[in-house]
Amino acid sequence: METGVSLSAVLSRELAPSITPPQHWQHLTVLVVEDHSAYRVLMGWFLEKLGLGHQLVGDGQHGLAALAERPFDLVISDCQMPLMDGYTMSRAIRLREQANAQRRVPIIALTGNLVHDDPQRCRDAGMDAWLLKPLTLDQLQGVLALWLPGPASAASNTLVSAPWPTRASLVETFGDAHVVDQMLTSLLCEAREDSAALERARLALDGPLTAERLHRLVGSLAFLGGAELELRGMSLIERVRAQGMLLNKSHLEAFQADLRAYLKYLGAL
Repeated sequence: METGVSLSAVLSRELAPSITPPQHWQHLTVLVVEDHSAYRVLMGWFLEKLGLGHQLVGDGQHGLAALAERPFDLVISDCQMPLMDGYTMSRAIRLREQANAQRRVPIIALTGNLVHDDPQRCRDAGMDAWLLKPLTLDQLQGVLALWLPGPASAASNTLVSAPWPTRASLVETFGDAHVVDQMLTSLLCEAREDSAALERARLALDGPLTAERLHRLVGSLAFLGGAELELRGMSLIERVRAQGMLLNKSHLEAFQADLRAYLKYLGAL
């Protein structure tokens, strides 16, 4: 995919991370699937600066082959590629994970066009979040901080306040008011359905279904700009799996109350 931006122009930006990467990132590995050679070089350089191990491949077929050879902690994939695009690869990864009862690896979409590669299409393919080209190191670091695994004690230390997005900020991010309206309508509808299903699962003390619905909501929040709620949801998934439902009753109730308020706010934008 042509990005419309030269590698030298991107590298001329401020490349120093705003925050020192966590120490445990030195033990993690990221797979980058990108057909544009300049962006492969750029992504490799970024990941090296962040202290992350990485492998770079040029299409979805090679991405699947790399994942078959060894595990990765996260996948970043371009959406539009020859031979096998990012959507097809992501669906194949999810099917393989289900068939082999494997850990679900986070997949981050990398796109230069949010009209053709809209967030709902990414989610439908099994992707978890997105990065928009041209990409900066700070943007990459921010998304990786949300989706890379961390020490068990890290979740409680990363729940920091973040301002809720405004309509103007969403339009600036996505570049088009029509895209924002389309995204909000689709994702809000799905998030509300998942929130209702989460409520039923919570009342039934169904831990697996609660974790499943939380995971779907985390994906929606990643696209809807709810960084703090997203982190809380990720933390709750691990808590429910490790500790069960009863010990997390109050945390789940508080999360759902804040989620309802956030979805109501977004619905009024």
